[in-house]
Amino acid sequence: MRLAVVVHLVSVVLLGFAGAMLAPLVLAHALADGAERAYDLALAATAGTGALGWAATRGRRGELRPREGFLFVALVWTVLPGFAALPLLAYLPALSFTDAYFEAMSGLTATGATVLSGLDALPPSINLWRCTLQWLGGMGVIVLAVAVLPLLGVGGRQLLKAETPGPMKEAQLTPRIAETAKGLWLVYAGLTAACALVYRALGMDWLDAAMHAFSTLSLGGFSSHDASFAHWNSPALEAAAIAFMLLAGVSFATHFAAVYRTSVAPYRRDAEAGWFLALVAASVAAVALVLACEDGSDWTQALRHAAFNVVSVATTTGYSSADYAAWPVFAPLWMLFISAFATCSGSTGGGIKMMRALLMLQQARRELERLIHPRAVTPVKLGGQVVENRIIFAVLAYMLVYGVTIAAITLLLTATGLDLLTALSAAAACVNNVGPGLAAVGPTSTYAVLSDFQTWILTVAMLLGRLELLTVFVLATPAFWRG
Repeated sequence: MRLAVVVHLVSVVLLGFAGAMLAPLVLAHALADGAERAYDLALAATAGTGALGWAATRGRRGELRPREGFLFVALVWTVLPGFAALPLLAYLPALSFTDAYFEAMSGLTATGATVLSGLDALPPSINLWRCTLQWLGGMGVIVLAVAVLPLLGVGGRQLLKAETPGPMKEAQLTPRIAETAKGLWLVYAGLTAACALVYRALGMDWLDAAMHAFSTLSLGGFSSHDASFAHWNSPALEAAAIAFMLLAGVSFATHFAAVYRTSVAPYRRDAEAGWFLALVAASVAAVALVLACEDGSDWTQALRHAAFNVVSVATTTGYSSADYAAWPVFAPLWMLFISAFATCSGSTGGGIKMMRALLMLQQARRELERLIHPRAVTPVKLGGQVVENRIIFAVLAYMLVYGVTIAAITLLLTATGLDLLTALSAAAACVNNVGPGLAAVGPTSTYAVLSDFQTWILTVAMLLGRLELLTVFVLATPAFWRG
C-alpha cells in the first residue's frame, strides 16, 4: 500500500475543494452578510492543508492500484466533511464539531438531514455553501476528480468503479474514462442550469433558484427555508421540482447516452427507468387515495401533496410541502420503504437502487421455478440480457450487508434510548441518504434532538450509504491490508 501516493491525491482534491469555497466567500463579501471571516479562515485552512500535503508528497505520483483507489475514496469522503464544516464552525460558535461534521457529511452525501434550524435567518452564503456541498456530492467529487487526475498523470478507472452508484460500475460510456466523467458532469451541470432557470421563472429569486437547483439535481433536499417548499406554497414550483427530481432519479448514464447519440432510444432501453416511474406513479396514486379517503382531504389537494412528497422521499431528496409524518400511518411508512430502492443506479439518489431490487425479484422467481422444475435452466435477465451469476451473488452479498447494517444501526440507536420508530426511520433515512425520518426526526423536526453519540452513529450511516457499504467495509477486511 503506497500511502504517500494516496495522500498526494487527497491533497490535490483538497486544493480543488478549497476552490469550491470561492463562490460563497465572494457572496459573503459582496453582501457583507456577516460570514466573511468564516470563509476567509476556512479557505486558508483548506488550501493550506492541501498545499502542505501536496508539497510533502509531490514526488510520490503514480497510477493507483485498486486497493489504493478504495482507500482514496474512503479518505476523501471522511476528510472533506471536516473541512466543509469549517465555515459552519467559524460562523456558528455555539455549534459543536459533532453537529457541524454531521451537517457537512449530510451535504456531501446528498442526504439532507440537518441539525440546523432558523435557516431563513442564516447568511445567504452559509445556505449557498450547504447546497453547494450537495451539488458536489450528488454526482460525486470523485467522478469530478477522475476527469482532472489524468492531467496529473494518474488514471482513474478504478476510482470511478469505487465511487459510481449502483451495478453500472463496470460500464464505460466512452473509450476514455476521463471523457465519461466529463460527459456525466456536463449533463449534470446542464440539467442544474435548466432547473435554476425554471425555478427563477416560477417565482424564486436568483439565489434561491440556484441553491434549490443544486439540491434538486443532487437529490439532496437542503433548503434555505425552514418550511422547505411550503415556503412558496406554489403548485407550479412543486410541479417543476417533481419533474427535475424524476430526471435526477434516472441514471445519468442514460441521460449521457441520450445526449451523446441525440436519441430517446436509451430511455426506452433502460430497464430501470420504466419500473422507477411506474412505482412512483402508483405510489402517488395510492397515497393520494389514502389522504382523500382516510384523512378527508380534498382530492385535488391530496393529489398535489401526495405527488410532491412521495416523489421527494422516493427519490431520496427529502423536500417537504406538508408534515407527511402526520398523515395516516401507511403513507409515511410506504414512502420511506420505497426510498430504499426506487431510484436508478447511476442516478444521484440513494438506497439499494432499482436494478438490485429487480435482480432480487428475478432471482426469487428463478428459485420458485426451480422448486417445481429442479432441472430447469432459468437464467436471470434484465433488459433482455442474461445476468451472470457472479453479479447475482454480488447483489445477494450487498443485500445481506444492507439489511444487517440497517438492523445494527437501529439496535444501537434504541440502546441509547431512542424509541423504535425514530431509531428505525433515522437509520433507514441516513443509510438511504433520504434525510428526514419519522417521529422525533420527522420532516418538521431536525436531528439536533439527538445526542452526540447518536449523531456520530448516523454520520457513519450516511457515509456507508453514499459509498454503498462494501466500498467502506472492504477496508475492515484483513485481506485488504495484506500484501
